[in-house]
Amino acid sequence: MPRAVEERRDNGYFPPGESVLRRVHEERAVGLLYGQRALLLQATHPVAFTGLLASTTGTDAPFQRLARTAKVMETVFFGTRAEADSVTRAVQKMHSRVRGTTDRRAGRHAAGTPYSADDPEFLLWILACLADSALVLHRIFVSDLSAAEGQRFWDDYLLVGELFGLRREHAPATFREFRGYMRERLASSDLHVTEEARELGRRVAFDLPLPAARRAALPAVNLAVTGSLPRRVRRLYGIGWSAAHEAAYQALVRSHRLSRPVVPLALKRGSCARDYDLVARTERRRLAAAA
Repeated sequence: MPRAVEERRDNGYFPPGESVLRRVHEERAVGLLYGQRALLLQATHPVAFTGLLASTTGTDAPFQRLARTAKVMETVFFGTRAEADSVTRAVQKMHSRVRGTTDRRAGRHAAGTPYSADDPEFLLWILACLADSALVLHRIFVSDLSAAEGQRFWDDYLLVGELFGLRREHAPATFREFRGYMRERLASSDLHVTEEARELGRRVAFDLPLPAARRAALPAVNLAVTGSLPRRVRRLYGIGWSAAHEAAYQALVRSHRLSRPVVPLALKRGSCARDYDLVARTERRRLAAAA
């Protein structure tokens, strides 16, 4: 194999300095928040939510699940091709075993609606919520992408989809079509938040398990996640949002943007794996103490 090709392979599917997806996800403001926001979006589709829970341990330890998923995604985004291939093969194998039918009506979805974790519609919704959350949080806390950068970002996400088993013909081909897909889905009557999803959503939005030394940051984290959600999604979860909330959220965004130039590079860019592990450990300790 030519050396240049080998070096590119060593840089993974999303090489630094070339991939817009990698640039977006290397922003720690994105990495620390997009998983919570994405899960809140994903769970608004009750059939997808059933499949999502069926492929995990359920709602008892949502942050451990989020941490595992986020570390898998960082391996795909930042790891070598061999590392990305290994974790995505494992996820595809798990997805192939997740199938069944819903046991109750949820909004317009009748009891007995079939689901499978490798269904293209299911995979696209999960992928699109991840991409939308990363994009929105980057726009809010860092900067917006140009039209050309947006297309490159979505092209990268189409490759992510392929790695997890979603063929390109089952996904929007362009960034513009992806944005249209998200607008249509978020306005759709398909969306419905079940009681289980509402309970999970409130925990995800307001109860991030942080150790005592970091707990002072929790109100800002909660505000950032809930403020970045579409208004309809907040309403579906029953999350109140007043003028005071909006003012505090806008102040948080302004403060973050103004401080960015003086924040050390290591604090604003890079992997969030240690933070994910910290959250997972704190949740395990909390659950053990309550047992």
